[in-house]
Amino acid sequence: MRVVVRGVGVLLLVAGLGVLGWVGWQYFGTGITSNRQMSAGANSLQNQWKAPVQAGAKPSAGKPFVLLRIPRFGAGWVKPVVEGVDADDLARGIGHYPQTQLPGQPGNFAVAGHRVTHGSPFRKLLELDKGDQVLVETQDAVYTYELDGSPRDLTVKASETWVLDPVPGKRQTPAQSIITLTTCQDLFHSPDRSVAFGHLVKVSKK
Repeated sequence: MRVVVRGVGVLLLVAGLGVLGWVGWQYFGTGITSNRQMSAGANSLQNQWKAPVQAGAKPSAGKPFVLLRIPRFGAGWVKPVVEGVDADDLARGIGHYPQTQLPGQPGNFAVAGHRVTHGSPFRKLLELDKGDQVLVETQDAVYTYELDGSPRDLTVKASETWVLDPVPGKRQTPAQSIITLTTCQDLFHSPDRSVAFGHLVKVSKK
């Protein structure tokens, strides 16, 4: 009986260590890997932009195509935005919802990012306030958006896709360019999403 109890204890200990190892990897290990991927993605994109502008080029799935800057997070804060919001995409940067518009176009340029794990690019997103700026840099321009509210003031269920509509919550043809930022509402796994909307206030050609 003692042998059985000891064996069960060992198995539980091993299982516990395995769980702790997995949690540690998720919260720390993925951050190291993703931060490297994001830095490499941003550098690669800037090198690609040295070539002539390709008019009408569409983003490739899983590839970075624009850079996102949020001055409130510091002058050095810059993250690549990749096409797609699958788990693999969000591990390489901030993800663009493919069904939404591109920067500067009439309609909704919507993106998502992790608050924890995989580099946590949106960890401080809920600290943003109305009036804070979000800069989206493309090969030929920088689009400056101004937030209409704080993401801590709007929480929706993951199933509430109206926030991705060309005009969120309204069935009408878009007349202006807006941005939508989404992330997990809690620092731990949550089905809820914190959301902030912003509108285009400036376009600077490069």
